[in-house]
Amino acid sequence: MTVVSSKEFTANQEKYFDMALDEQVFIQKGDNMFLLIYHNLDDMNAYHDASVYEEVLEPDDDFQSAITMDELRGKVHDLIDRLYSK
Repeated sequence: MTVVSSKEFTANQEKYFDMALDEQVFIQKGDNMFLLIYHNLDDMNAYHDASVYEEVLEPDDDFQSAITMDELRGKVHDLIDRLYSK
């Protein structure tokens, strides 16, 4: 896995496109991160096959510590109540 800035990627696009053939290349721009994905245009069915992105979308260890929408809603309401009570 390689992480590069958007400026570095722009300056050396060919290098990172070649790297994406064998490894994951992430491009960071501010607080956002983009994944460069290689796809062979001869295999048009892959665009309709979600399994192409399966590796990226699988839950990781952070998923185990995630909260539900109801828990988030409760915490946000509590925070808003505290902010407006001052």
